[in-house]
Amino acid sequence: MTTTIKIYNKPVQLQLSSAAQRALAARNKPLYAEMELYFSCLIRLKVRFYDHAEHGNGITAGDKLVVSFRPVMTRTCGNDYEGDEPPLTDFPIARKEAFVPKWLRIDFQRGQWIGEFGMSEPQPG
Repeated sequence: MTTTIKIYNKPVQLQLSSAAQRALAARNKPLYAEMELYFSCLIRLKVRFYDHAEHGNGITAGDKLVVSFRPVMTRTCGNDYEGDEPPLTDFPIARKEAFVPKWLRIDFQRGQWIGEFGMSEPQPG
C-alpha cells in the first residue's frame, strides 16, 4: 500500500508492505513510527518504533499508525557516554519543513518493525 501524508505541510510518500499492513491490523493500539534525522559528527537516518507517543504528536496515517519527524543532535562527539548511543536532544531547526523526508517505507519481518526513509525522490521499493 502506498499513500501520501503531510508533515509540516510537505508530502511524504508512505509505503507499507503487506506484512506491515497485516501486523498493524492485528494491533490493539496504534504504532508510532518516528523518522529520526540525527545530526552530530555524522548524519544518520533512522526509523524508531514505539507503542506510545515518545516525543510529541504525529500525523495519523490510518487508524493504527502515527508518523512523526524528529531532527536530533548530540552535544558531543566521541565515546564519552555510557550505553549504545549518546543521549539525544531535539535539534533547533528554524525551518523543519526544509528537512522533511520525501518517503518512508515500513515493513514487518520476523516479528520486528523495519523502517527506512529518504530525502531524495522515492524509488520503487
